Amino acid sequence: MALKQISSNKCFGGLQKVFEHDSVELNCKMKFAIYLPPKAETEKCPALYWLSGLTCTEQNFISKSGFHQAASEHGLVVIAPDTSPRGCNIKGEDDSWDFGTGAGFYVDATEDPWKTNYRMYSYVTEELPQLVNANFPVDPQRMSIFGHSMGGHGALICALKNPGKYKSVSAFAPICNPVLCAWGKKAFGGYLGTDQSKWKAYDATHLVKSYPGSQLDILIDQGKDDQFLSDGQLLPDNFIAACTEKKVPVVFRLQEGYDHSYYFIATFITDHIRHHAKYLNA
Repeated sequence: MALKQISSNKCFGGLQKVFEHDSVELNCKMKFAIYLPPKAETEKCPALYWLSGLTCTEQNFISKSGFHQAASEHGLVVIAPDTSPRGCNIKGEDDSWDFGTGAGFYVDATEDPWKTNYRMYSYVTEELPQLVNANFPVDPQRMSIFGHSMGGHGALICALKNPGKYKSVSAFAPICNPVLCAWGKKAFGGYLGTDQSKWKAYDATHLVKSYPGSQLDILIDQGKDDQFLSDGQLLPDNFIAACTEKKVPVVFRLQEGYDHSYYFIATFITDHIRHHAKYLNA
């Protein structure tokens, strides 16, 4: 599959690049960002996938999080895809900020008119890794995933639905129990239909209850002054309770004074890179 390079910038000895390609899963052109650390010039490196939140593109993380120095030091290739298909000309896709464009929610839609394009789950777990593995110096056996908000939800469900596929997972302010929050109900109702039993397949709190899998240490950072926490959109307590019940290890850090922004992410991103490097470079 042909890759078209959009940009390339040297950063901490490595290269931050953006590519465009025709996606089979999403039936449109997609962009993704990829950081190649200096180590990638001479050997295959682990791959760490970042999933962004509502309204974001591949640009937010690479321009605001400050992840590059830690990724360079630990020798991690970091990949950040867009958050939804773009320009599919579906009626209503640009009507609201929390559904449609920029809000793919990392599910495979089953409902018309979304099911032809809105297949972000399969894109993130299958198509994009295959593309990256075929075109860049990464070790397919060493892969991890993390994300923010809607992308934190995405990271958790990708890891929980695929035991053993990812060496580690972490999240910033993830939407932990989407079947019970307004964002999740809107997105899942639109993409997956009215049968709420089908929603549970993309809900981290429900998935962890039946997680059969290999050891998975989860790291979550949550800002205590996050408006979406107090609004009941994130519901981390439900996820923590489910993890505790299933004896799935989770480190949950409630960070005093921090909000939902990239200032919060930038503050703790090095901790997350280190968390993943521990497993990816083991």
